[in-house]
Amino acid sequence: MPRTLRVAVQMDPIESINIDGDSTFVLMLEAQARGYPLWHYHVRDLAFRAGRVTALARPVEVRRERGNHYTFTGPAEELDLATTDVVLMRQDPPFDMAYITATHVLEHIHPKTLVVNDPASVRNAPEKLYVTHFPDFMPETLLTADRRRIQAFREEHGDIIVKPLFGNGGAGVFHLRPDDPNMNALVEMFTERSREPLVVQKYVPAVREGDKRIILVDGEAMGAINRVPAKGEARSNMHVGGQAVRTTLTDREREICARLGPELRARGLIFVGIDVIGGYLTEINVTSPTGLQEVARFDGVHLERAIWDAIEARLPAR
Repeated sequence: MPRTLRVAVQMDPIESINIDGDSTFVLMLEAQARGYPLWHYHVRDLAFRAGRVTALARPVEVRRERGNHYTFTGPAEELDLATTDVVLMRQDPPFDMAYITATHVLEHIHPKTLVVNDPASVRNAPEKLYVTHFPDFMPETLLTADRRRIQAFREEHGDIIVKPLFGNGGAGVFHLRPDDPNMNALVEMFTERSREPLVVQKYVPAVREGDKRIILVDGEAMGAINRVPAKGEARSNMHVGGQAVRTTLTDREREICARLGPELRARGLIFVGIDVIGGYLTEINVTSPTGLQEVARFDGVHLERAIWDAIEARLPAR
């Protein structure tokens, strides 16, 4: 008889999700279809005391019904996460000190309770930093807070992209053309708000043809969508007007995935979404990747099933 897994989901408030696009929602649907009881809690409800990691969590059932997509089936309870089999760490970034603290707390139960993705690896592989370990696949990139270095990079490349190191969802991404007079003001704005370096990249014109999101499950490339930016927009993120279209992988993209796959698998990064523009790897998304529902719509492939298969395969080895 198949084992029944107790699953806790650390995510943003469930009442506000878009059930037609949210990847966590379909992961929960698939877990429920396998007979796994689910608990929902917000990261603010996570606590550590005397060696125990607990969360003020509520048992929940989910359904694909707009306006009625969840039911809490019991009162909030102080759930000892060590008594669960799997914790899905799925709250959205920003990847800030609160996010980092959550990874430290969850390390106390992992891997006896399997945290997906591995919390130490999530902490050590932020999207725009982990990618720097694969420089031969990246566009020309500079990480710095020094305006002089940024200016020299711009003089070398002309067209550049400037973005915050720990931003998400396309927030704060700027395309500066050679004649744009706003660079100094932009750098001042960023450095006044944060001590973090900026990411400065050579602009890749192929972004007009799309920013491809490729989903890897336990290191294997299993699906992709292409996100085409709206007219007049440098960002392809779907919540700022980008349009998802069907796509296939190029030989270059398969090469990238083949290089990354073993590294992701070794780090316990089961569900990863990488971003590729014009054959260049720009981000490796490990915190709360998306794209499952879009792949299902275009290709009829339900990758949430593959993710749960991968989770189950790792459990006996614990």
